[in-house]
Amino acid sequence: MKISGLMAKVFAGCVATGLFSGACAQPYPSKPIRLLVPFGPGGVGDITSRAVTQKMGEAMGQQIIIDNRPSAGGIVATELVAKSEPDGYTLMLLNNTNAVSAAMFKKLPYDTVRDFAMVSTLGAFSLGVLVSPDSPVRTLKDLIAQANASPGKFNIGTINIGTTQYLSAELLKSMAGLDAVTVPFNNTAGVLTALRGNNVQVAFEFLPPVIGQIKAGGLRAIAVTSGTRFALLPEVPTLAQSGLPGYEVTSWNGIAVPAKTPRAVVERLNKEIRAAVDSPQIRSRFQELGVEQNVSTPEGMRKFLVDEIAKWNALIDKAKIQRQ
Repeated sequence: MKISGLMAKVFAGCVATGLFSGACAQPYPSKPIRLLVPFGPGGVGDITSRAVTQKMGEAMGQQIIIDNRPSAGGIVATELVAKSEPDGYTLMLLNNTNAVSAAMFKKLPYDTVRDFAMVSTLGAFSLGVLVSPDSPVRTLKDLIAQANASPGKFNIGTINIGTTQYLSAELLKSMAGLDAVTVPFNNTAGVLTALRGNNVQVAFEFLPPVIGQIKAGGLRAIAVTSGTRFALLPEVPTLAQSGLPGYEVTSWNGIAVPAKTPRAVVERLNKEIRAAVDSPQIRSRFQELGVEQNVSTPEGMRKFLVDEIAKWNALIDKAKIQRQ
């Protein structure tokens, strides 16, 4: 079969760039893209990914659909992406919980590093230690006193086992010597409902999705988990400043694709992520939420992930937290 000169050039261009689908009929992307988010709607991962992917979709001429798949440690969504076709149409919101899970769980149905091609990190953010507005707990000292007054009956709410929020609570319990129960929920809404109903007395949650409620008085932050104070809540101390020297937990998220995804597709996605995050609209949205912009190269994200897994392994060992 003979190929015309023009068709030969088009095919050669497709092969060279990797930006093709099927039989090189259309450039990438030629259909909607799906991003799996391992959390329920309303959390920081959901909010930031929706903002960034909407901007990316506009630039790429294709919709990027958010598919929320909450589960313990993000395992369900992560396994699904790891086993998906490496064609650039299934993306993963990789995040600090994936690093935590790699350290926390003895066995996973995928390799967090080898089974993915990294694209770029998106942002970094802190967690807050939250109570209801009418709670008598106003400081870490109050929290410890109340927990010690009711051993085994003081409940701390987080989202699922294996998440950053869950391990942050476990780290607090270990460092402060608390006899408290960590109660996991499927999503942020469940945690906050339990907190307001006094089914849990304290909650650990990322600050971006709850900052509005804190500012409005619907929640009270008694401390933040980062090494420095949160810019939007300068009056709230860190846990280290509150009496737990050495306590520091921050989180991050980014986008990855299945391993063996063509390099040209990874580079196209990286380019679009950088442009989206650097746009005035996303800059403004991130600032409103208290999310620090943090894009990277694919290689930079891979090194960062490896380092984060090593950090969490060391923290779990030092705090003697039981692996699942």
